[in-house]
Amino acid sequence: MADSGGSGRGPPCPGAAAALRRWEQLRRRVAAAAPWARGLLAVAAGLGLFYVVLRVPLRLRDSLAAVTVFLSTLTPKFYFALTVTSSFISGLIFVFEWWHFRKYGTSFIEQVSVSHLRPLIGGAENSPPAPAAFSAGESETSRQNMPECKVWRNPLNLFRGAEYSRYMWVTGKEPLTYYDMNLSAQDHQNFFTCDTDALRPSDTGRDTNVLVYVKRRLAMCARKLGRIREAVKMMRDLMKEFPLLSMLNIHENLLEALLELQAYADVQAVLAKYDDISLPKSAAICYTAALLKARAVSERFSPETASKRGLSTAEINAVEAIHRAVEFNPHVPKYLLEMKSLVLPPEHILKRGDSEAVAYAFFHLQHWKRIEGALNLLHCTWEGTFRMIPYPLEKGHLFYPYPSCTETADRELLPTFHEVSVYPQKELPFFIHFTAGLCSFSAMLALLTHQFPELMVIFAKAVLRVLWPVSAPSVLASS
Repeated sequence: MADSGGSGRGPPCPGAAAALRRWEQLRRRVAAAAPWARGLLAVAAGLGLFYVVLRVPLRLRDSLAAVTVFLSTLTPKFYFALTVTSSFISGLIFVFEWWHFRKYGTSFIEQVSVSHLRPLIGGAENSPPAPAAFSAGESETSRQNMPECKVWRNPLNLFRGAEYSRYMWVTGKEPLTYYDMNLSAQDHQNFFTCDTDALRPSDTGRDTNVLVYVKRRLAMCARKLGRIREAVKMMRDLMKEFPLLSMLNIHENLLEALLELQAYADVQAVLAKYDDISLPKSAAICYTAALLKARAVSERFSPETASKRGLSTAEINAVEAIHRAVEFNPHVPKYLLEMKSLVLPPEHILKRGDSEAVAYAFFHLQHWKRIEGALNLLHCTWEGTFRMIPYPLEKGHLFYPYPSCTETADRELLPTFHEVSVYPQKELPFFIHFTAGLCSFSAMLALLTHQFPELMVIFAKAVLRVLWPVSAPSVLASS
């Protein structure tokens, strides 16, 4: 009976153990043999290798001749079926590669080659470790290398379970990802618990978090119910009472409420305080600043007139503000211009990412539409930003280079049915070009074989003459 305290492995196979013992005995005999015996074994091995070297070319020549005879007897129908099958299979691979690239941003064949074939060929290379999962409560000091890849709570997330359930009932699609909901659960734990809960000498930290959370939610509910002035007062009082909690981005709620009131002077006052070089930026701040400057000139702006007389100082300021906003988050314009469909915003966003663009456009599109000509000015000028930063991942213009981690985080924050916006656009992988070319070439050969079977047979035989010039001529001549 096996020992219960062992590792759980069964006894070795008797056959395998016997084979190992015979191999060990043979190795010991060879090691103990006289030098002349070992030399004799080496000579025998050399003669065997020499025989193989002489024999293989003869067999290879015979095999080539047999293949040539077989190919020369094939009919045009075979070549047609071969090219059609090749085109169909390569077409399927091309469609799958394209789908995989659009969904995951990488080539499936390349990914499999790197992860499975490279260790077999040259060994695993020392690749940098994958970035850890993004956390909404993560401190800035732990992400000094990529400070812009931190996930933030969406300042305007006020949708409740009933609204998400109604969306799922109407569309049949999940509006939130598991990753996003898990971050929300972590947020609630951070809000409603504190370090002193174990000892309970004081609940001050938790009480402050609960107070700020409840007051902010009340202000957001008032905004949603249309009691906007009441919401503005509650937000101002909250910011005045807790000025150090600027990381909660309550000023973004205030900006949106003031825009709804069309109190543009108050909006400018808030921007003057928070659109500072020392404070973190957001799409709400950058695009609201661009909206205010566009408001001053958009009503009279005309591309034809501007191309004839040039831009005025106010128009130049508006265009520069739009370029600044687009550099910060290049995904927003397509949503504002309704070139891309919106989805329900997630509860967490990544600054400069597609998730932030969805959240901003969802709540601010109405403010852009309210100002006549603002969207027209945006449409005429936003693409000029990319001429100023041709290599956004290497060098920025007004901001740091665009982070390369946004696509991965956005795919975890946004639902799977949403087509994630990627910037800068990736070049198509080699294997997509290769499979597309192979599919097109095979389809062309199939069409030519179907239309001109005799000529294609002659062409196939000419190819055989090029590939096997030694044995092919006599066989082809006889055929």
